[in-house]
Amino acid sequence: MVNPTDSVIAAGTDEAREIIETIERWAERELRPVAKKYDHADEYPEDIVAQMKELGLFGATISPEYGGLGLSASVYARIVMSISSIWMAPVGIFNSHLIMAACVQRHGTPAQKQRWLPRFATGELRGGIGLTEPNAGTDLQSIRSLARREGEGYVINGTKTWITNGVQGTCFGILVKTDPEAQPRHKGMSMFICEKGDGFRAAKKIKKLGYKAIDSAELVFEDHRVEAERLVGGVEGRGFQQAVGGLELGRINVAARGAGIASGALRDALRYSQERQTFGKPISQHQAIQLKLADMATRVEAARLLIDQAARKYDTGERCDLESSMAKLFASEAGVENSLEAMRIFGGYSYSTDFDVERYYRDAPLMCIGEGTNEMQRIIIARQLIERNPI
Repeated sequence: MVNPTDSVIAAGTDEAREIIETIERWAERELRPVAKKYDHADEYPEDIVAQMKELGLFGATISPEYGGLGLSASVYARIVMSISSIWMAPVGIFNSHLIMAACVQRHGTPAQKQRWLPRFATGELRGGIGLTEPNAGTDLQSIRSLARREGEGYVINGTKTWITNGVQGTCFGILVKTDPEAQPRHKGMSMFICEKGDGFRAAKKIKKLGYKAIDSAELVFEDHRVEAERLVGGVEGRGFQQAVGGLELGRINVAARGAGIASGALRDALRYSQERQTFGKPISQHQAIQLKLADMATRVEAARLLIDQAARKYDTGERCDLESSMAKLFASEAGVENSLEAMRIFGGYSYSTDFDVERYYRDAPLMCIGEGTNEMQRIIIARQLIERNPI
């Protein structure tokens, strides 16, 4: 396993600050003017993706040894929050991709790392992680997709759904059963690196309430043949642990997205409340609005602290399922609550597509569902508390 602290750009360094400031300027300059256009049209932002490639975001957390930026999770989370405070959807394009990359970097063989990570880092190969199925979401052990050993390779059959980058992406980490009879069930699961081609296609793009301009799709495998060298780690039965390990980074990312939405909603509400007047004074002078603003700001700061705690643990290689679940739970709920409060502060104008708050309101609820529902996060937190504090 790669030590996450090797060759990383840590938070608080001059290099980290320069990267964060560069991304913040880019997001303000390039994303803000086009977010409404792409979101309302539900159009994939090809030009934005090209810019993200140039910025190195597809290699953000990949080690410099393989051509990535080598950002620590702490720095990465700051970047995700900054972008999401303006427009959350583009973050999903490189986040799912980086979960796949983290799986290979942490669990792949040396040959797999050399073969795949440099191409992931440049964005030459872009994709994501294929876990969810029509009848298996949070309960990953219920997946039905099957990889059958045949000669020198495997044949994969099954369907994955709600896969980010499913249409535009070309390469995915796919979780399958290699031994459907194994007990416990997780011991029969394996992860493969699959590229689109014969027997592997995107069946349809799923239409969504929010999180638009990024494709969520169904992937279909019909006798898709892969060589044995694409089995992550080279050993069957380790896929579940590899997937769960990748979700730690994914949950930190989703938490940062939720906090970003919460921050954007606060920023817009704070400005609007000082511009809008009722009864002869700005609404920011009304106590009812001040109470909302105070709660919104407190949620943002608390979310940031929880995210930083989880990210620092991830960076040191420590187990952080408790911390990442806490961060994901609180920050995603903060995004929902702040987006709703911003709608109330904006009043009737919140229903106008001329303002960003309606997009925050549509985008935020997904963060409570993605990377494991918040109900499951609560269960993880409780179980970890009991395990870490036995009597």
